[in-house]
Amino acid sequence: QMNRPAQAAAAAHTFFVANPGHQEMRQNLEYYQAMAGVREDDFTDLEAKPHLTEFRLGVRFYTDEQPAAAILHLEKALEEYFVADTECRALCEGPYDYEGYNYLEYNADLFQAITDHYMQVLSCKQGCVTELASQPGREKPLEDFLPSHFNYLQFAYYNNGNYEKAIECTKTYLLFFPNNEVMNQNLAYYTAVLGENLAGPIQPREEIQAYRQRSLMEKELLFFSYDVFGIPFVDPDTWTPEEVIPKRLREKQKVERETAARISEEIGNLMKEIETLVEEKAKESADMSKFIREGGPLVYEGASVTMNSKTLNGSQRVVVDGVLSAEECRELQRLTNAAASAGDGYRGKTSPHTPSETFYGVTVLKALKLGQEGKVPLQSAYLYYNVTEKVRHMMESYFRLEVPLHFSYSHLVCRTAIDEKQEGRSDNSHEVHVDNCILNAEALVCVKEPPAYTFRDYSAILYLNGDFEGGAFYFTELDAKTETAEVQPQCGRAVGFSSGSENPHGVKAVTKGQRCAIALWFTLDPRHSERERVQADDLVKMLFGAEEGDLLQETETEQEPPAAVAVGKDEL
Repeated sequence: QMNRPAQAAAAAHTFFVANPGHQEMRQNLEYYQAMAGVREDDFTDLEAKPHLTEFRLGVRFYTDEQPAAAILHLEKALEEYFVADTECRALCEGPYDYEGYNYLEYNADLFQAITDHYMQVLSCKQGCVTELASQPGREKPLEDFLPSHFNYLQFAYYNNGNYEKAIECTKTYLLFFPNNEVMNQNLAYYTAVLGENLAGPIQPREEIQAYRQRSLMEKELLFFSYDVFGIPFVDPDTWTPEEVIPKRLREKQKVERETAARISEEIGNLMKEIETLVEEKAKESADMSKFIREGGPLVYEGASVTMNSKTLNGSQRVVVDGVLSAEECRELQRLTNAAASAGDGYRGKTSPHTPSETFYGVTVLKALKLGQEGKVPLQSAYLYYNVTEKVRHMMESYFRLEVPLHFSYSHLVCRTAIDEKQEGRSDNSHEVHVDNCILNAEALVCVKEPPAYTFRDYSAILYLNGDFEGGAFYFTELDAKTETAEVQPQCGRAVGFSSGSENPHGVKAVTKGQRCAIALWFTLDPRHSERERVQADDLVKMLFGAEEGDLLQETETEQEPPAAVAVGKDEL
């Protein structure tokens, strides 16, 4: 009404961020977007917290595989976090809050009044953990928000080649979760690479040590007052050691949890029959959907399904043979040996997954550029490009996808066993993981949030050889231990599967020789399409022209694959 549309847009955006379901405000925003004089950068969140803004930027750059930028913003987020923490704690130092009743009714002697007031201040300060981790529009705060900075940072520093900082951040994270298996494995790996003499003296960050010590002292006082005076305290952290809580209070909380569990169980039993019926109906619906979707034609002559989801004991899985000829496999292997560089695709780390193997790789764009420069045969690079397109089309057709797949990342990589490091070896070439979520095998869950590549929807591996020992690909249950299927690599064999928690997988140790394959990850979201792939497409058009075409058009067929019929058409 005051003819200040830019400020109106900012105010509307700020409200909508905290209330994303508000339809009237959504309409107002659409109206402001169409107004003359309103720019895109006018739509800002006026109540944005600097530490959360920097944290989100850091996570975004981390997800986009830009570790240097991620480090910059995550370190800035930590600085802003402690500024906000200091301010939040200072605001707790106020008069006693009588919590709604008349202060005249408050009856306490001096010692009780001091205790009540001091415990309220300490509880408020502990509550800053929740306050600083809360985001507008989200019901729950970010869990373990402060420690999560160091989870991202340790891997970002690792990807940036800074092992000293990676170790520092790993040890800092372990202050909060000393028994975290993955982080302890990371620390052991970084230490092995850097050397014990250099890694040993590196300590966790001093400011975090001081923060943790202060927090534990406050918690001890608050739990003591809860135990002795009955002043309630809800711990906002999940990392608090059990010994901080008094034994009597631990036992009391245990009884309360058991009572709550019994009540929940009784209520659950009443609902169990209905829930079971609903689950069965939902499962039948989901299973029917998968029956219908899976088992489309492979669209290329010579390619055939040898194993489907049913024979692989899972869902959204397939093994296809005949994708490449023997000569094409040899040509691509020669391309790898000529074009690949140590650690390519792994931030230059020659042994990214295990110290017992070396990794050499080359991307499609790099191969094409080397071909353009005459350093490798251009037709071999072009074959590499076309083969990845071939697998993409086969995946789209076999899984009957209604929208096209876009390349998220593609990589021709050879892993070679280091002979002198095989004796007594017990690790895998690549441990069991899931491609689009963080697998917690102990809890049997897979969390779909960064730093996982949450936008990946389908994955494929195309093998170039089988003349090596070990190196089998295998699927497991969510526990990462129960093996459900194993696939032996061989020339022209492709394994395709959906990238979610239904398909945990790993690679067994390559104990002798060299294992070469093209690894492909796809997304259904064009916004996450690989930038290098767009450049590769443009380079192919420039080098070969539209009249050349590519392998995608040469051998398409409308027939169902014979092997799919053998195991049962459209079966899981």
